[in-house]
Amino acid sequence: MSEMTLQSHAHAVVWIDHLVAKVFGIGLTGVSATAVHAHLASQHLHHKTNTIGDGRVQADATFLARVGEAVSDCSDLLVIGPGVEKVELMQYLTAERPDLNLHVEPSDHPTDGEIVALGRKRFHLG
Repeated sequence: MSEMTLQSHAHAVVWIDHLVAKVFGIGLTGVSATAVHAHLASQHLHHKTNTIGDGRVQADATFLARVGEAVSDCSDLLVIGPGVEKVELMQYLTAERPDLNLHVEPSDHPTDGEIVALGRKRFHLG
């Protein structure tokens, strides 16, 4: 899965955590996939104790915007994931794309096939 522009589909599913957003465009003609990676100073959310700061790695300020750009052509979006990033993406997209039909569900770490199956079920595509 590469970081590139998603083939144009009306429906998409995004699985997101703090490191990556897997984006699957789903349509009657097939599925396209891409990944948007966060650019973090560290892969870990917290650093060692006894150091200055609140202990959290600074978030990538452009991450949500780049995910939003990857789904810019879709009209229906399902956002899933294990943490708070799905809520942050939902809030970002609600502000940036009020016309978007947005669905959010909790999810652990499904396979790519399971993510696509969730999207097909949500959007009644087979």
